[in-house]
Amino acid sequence: MSISTYNTLTAWGLSPLPGTELMCIAGPCAAESEEQVMTSARVLKANGISAFRAGIWKPRTRPGSFEGVGIAALPWLKRVKSELGLKTAIEIATPAHAEAALDAGIDLLWLGARTTANPFAVQELAEALKGTSTPVLVKNPVNPDLNLWFGSIERLQRTGISKIGAILRGFSTQHPGELRNDPGWNIAIDFRQKMPQIPLICDPSHIAGRRDRIRQISQHAIDLDCDGLMIEVHIMPDKALSDAKQQLNPQAFQNLLAQLHFRQHEEAAENNLQLKALRTQIDELDYELLCTIAKRMETVREIAKLKRKDNMTALQSQRWNAILEQMHQNGAQLGLSNELVEAIARLLHQQALEIQIEA
Repeated sequence: MSISTYNTLTAWGLSPLPGTELMCIAGPCAAESEEQVMTSARVLKANGISAFRAGIWKPRTRPGSFEGVGIAALPWLKRVKSELGLKTAIEIATPAHAEAALDAGIDLLWLGARTTANPFAVQELAEALKGTSTPVLVKNPVNPDLNLWFGSIERLQRTGISKIGAILRGFSTQHPGELRNDPGWNIAIDFRQKMPQIPLICDPSHIAGRRDRIRQISQHAIDLDCDGLMIEVHIMPDKALSDAKQQLNPQAFQNLLAQLHFRQHEEAAENNLQLKALRTQIDELDYELLCTIAKRMETVREIAKLKRKDNMTALQSQRWNAILEQMHQNGAQLGLSNELVEAIARLLHQQALEIQIEA
């Protein structure tokens, strides 16, 4: 976490977990009853949580499943705030939701992935929230479209909303594996590079989709310098009315926090002389690598001339298969993974084809 984003989150009234610089928003997927909300909030406060989340409007993929209790839950969250001193956070999807949340004094609002994917819906919410001082968090869209994510943030900014954060909840995939959503870590890195002033919080519950993978995702997010976590915690997760498999019980949540290893932020790393020396070495190696790639492309241009002269196709499948096989063999000898070698080989080959086709 950078000092600037840390200061931003603390200015919003969030406090880091004790002994760390990491912000954590936690609570049940959905507010189901006043007793459930208050019991959950008390347990989480005892674990050092400063912001309590609970969905009250639940946009479901298909009708008929639990869609939240709606505005009936707002008084429960008011109790959480007044009696326990916790910040409260909910998802909004319509201007009516926004109005009700602001009237109830909710401290943090977030736009869900389905909402972010719809520029019309985001614009309507931006107008409804115009000029608000309440922080608004924007989840990534369902599909891995970085510009769509940026666009949602920019729509909010254009209506005078200055307190804006982002939530990485992963991206839907047609072929889910062990995780519910593809984390999209590379997209998160690109987001941090292009919008470094926007705090980025990771939602490992939605990425994992199952409680036994939440710790792994949380640690990965910390290692990638995310500014915080949003984790779903339910007093009886197996009986939860929505997303039961991805919610932790209070004891599991406490264990999770104890197992996480927190890192120093970038400014602290800059003071490590040995690290700075190794980074300089990396910079030099990267330059040598780019020089080698440039020489390879010059050779490709010479090949393109010969192929054009002899009326040959740019793609030579047998040659490409031989290159790929040789690179895999060389990579294995050098201790490089097949995935890395294949990715590099395909990028180089695609660029080579483009040069030859253009020629």
